[in-house]
Amino acid sequence: MKIGVSHLRRDDRAHEAVPERLSAEELGEGLGERATLVQFSTAFCQPCRATRRILADVSALVPGVRHVEVDAESRLELVRRLGITGTPTVLVLDPAGTVVTRASGLPRKTEVLAALARAVPEQ
Repeated sequence: MKIGVSHLRRDDRAHEAVPERLSAEELGEGLGERATLVQFSTAFCQPCRATRRILADVSALVPGVRHVEVDAESRLELVRRLGITGTPTVLVLDPAGTVVTRASGLPRKTEVLAALARAVPEQ
């Protein structure tokens, strides 16, 4: 699982990414009270199935966290806007919908819990 908040420009120099914000309307579902785990998937993506189970487990385990799955193939405009280049890609949103971290590939449950611990406010 790769986690990062900066991107490379065309000249290969790193720059700070402008935080993206997603609304409940854009996702088609409400945001979590403390955080939202947004998973971009495709129909034939094998790691997406395992990611779905992991994120569902974590959202059931951590109060106020919601898991939302987005079909990347049917939401190409959003995929392009967010720079999603592969599936599964997971975004961790704060309560306001701001992307606080993102990861590509099959995550481990401990990695998701650690990312949430860094990203969500204490209760």
